[in-house]
Amino acid sequence: MIKVLFHSFFLLFLAIPAVWAAPPENDSNPADADRNLQGQVNSVSQFSDIKPSDWAFQALQSLVERYGCIAGYPDATYRGNRALSRYEFAAGLNACLDRVNELIAAGTSDLVKKEDLIMLQKLQTEFAAELTTLRGRVNTLEAHTATLEKQQFSTTTKLNAQIITAVSDTFGNRVGGDGDESRIYFANRGRLNFESSFTGKDLLRVRLEFGNFANSNGASQIAAATGTGMTRLNFDYDNNDTLFVPHIRYYFQVSDSLNFVVGPTGIGYTDISTTVTPATIADDGNGVPSLFGSYSPLFRRGGGGAAANWNISKDLVLTLGYLASSPNVPSAGNGLFDGGYNALAHLAYFSKQGAIGIAYSHGYSPGGTVDIAAGTGSALSNAPFGNNIATSNNIVGAQGFYRFSPNFQIHGWGGYIWANAKNSGLSDISNGRGGTDSLFVNNGDNANVWFGAIGMSFPDVGGRGNLPGILFGIPPRVSNSDVRQDRDNAYHIEAFYRYRLNDNISVTPGFWVILNPENDSRNDTQYVGVIRTTFDF
Repeated sequence: MIKVLFHSFFLLFLAIPAVWAAPPENDSNPADADRNLQGQVNSVSQFSDIKPSDWAFQALQSLVERYGCIAGYPDATYRGNRALSRYEFAAGLNACLDRVNELIAAGTSDLVKKEDLIMLQKLQTEFAAELTTLRGRVNTLEAHTATLEKQQFSTTTKLNAQIITAVSDTFGNRVGGDGDESRIYFANRGRLNFESSFTGKDLLRVRLEFGNFANSNGASQIAAATGTGMTRLNFDYDNNDTLFVPHIRYYFQVSDSLNFVVGPTGIGYTDISTTVTPATIADDGNGVPSLFGSYSPLFRRGGGGAAANWNISKDLVLTLGYLASSPNVPSAGNGLFDGGYNALAHLAYFSKQGAIGIAYSHGYSPGGTVDIAAGTGSALSNAPFGNNIATSNNIVGAQGFYRFSPNFQIHGWGGYIWANAKNSGLSDISNGRGGTDSLFVNNGDNANVWFGAIGMSFPDVGGRGNLPGILFGIPPRVSNSDVRQDRDNAYHIEAFYRYRLNDNISVTPGFWVILNPENDSRNDTQYVGVIRTTFDF
């Protein structure tokens, strides 16, 4: 009896045309159809859209009036011509099986009649072609699915993206000028990271990026308007919203304690090691908004190359890396070993409540590419011998943080730079007032630069995911030089509040003051305000 009833029910639903078309307009979501059924009907005449002339009328009448296991829709329709969902099939089958169990328990023995068998044979014969066609479609789908699984690029490729928009302005006369040249501006930056794993213990990242915070020559618009890089935002790169590939990075493990990072372009110290700052503090879209305040300038250098990370113990990690400035250019003064480069050794110790790191960096910049303070300090600290004098640098730095409680943490960093001129000649050297003087530089001249900052932040204060914070720092300053040193100390004072709207959107008002911009007290104080909105997905 169960087998006969099941065949009747199954063949009845096979009678619904197997066309994968949209359901009628009153079925807004076929997957939810089983949740919109009305109660059990007692007569097939209760369905307004079923007529005695319908070819499946008798089968439906038998299931409704003899077995009592068919339900309709609230509008008194059966909708026999729409596609069958798996939910509907499961709901109908379950109702019929429940009914069969009731009938068996009641001892009913005359449910299967000769007419039922004749009807089943008729349905099986009539739908033999449809069943064969359906079986062929299933086999074809299985073959196509198997092909796609074999040929797809990676089963674990995913997209991580971040879109930053910011409204910003500065207040104060331009360095060396007599007026405020900056205006409110609204700009954006987007990064699309495609990340793939081939073994489960490796990661290939290819980044697409666009933005319009920079001038057509790639210089920061806010720095150009104020005359100092001390006003720069942490994300003020890219121009004309041109889409390009600035970053390719591949990470892989060779053992539980040793891993490598390689990449031909866009690999920075932050991609091979850690900045040793609290979570998200150093993030462009969710951390400190200013360029100087986000993390130590020591880590703002890179190019293309490789690095190794050795877990000496569970809590102690040593990073050794070498990054060439333009490894993809084969001409003289470029390439992997003949042009600018930076090499890093960083030892970091991690504990439950914080971390501390000691770093050493050695680098060389050919003339025309000198930027040893990574744009975070005065123009003189970036190029103490002028931009056209090749310069080498050695940097030592310490950085760390400590979490006193879930809602209070402190972090800081500091460093010292020894710079050496690698050739002689006249050079245009910053005078701290927005201009340059032509001075003679001797091969071997020295300059010393120092910098530091300390910050406090308060995770989840004001709501989960929120992050208020303050920071005080001294941007890079030339304290001693054979050519020229900065007149004064600049001071950076910053406050921000990241407000988390949801897991994907945050809004961060930020404000900072630069006293003695360009390390020169003759310059007017600069005030920078920004409202940053970040979309992470």
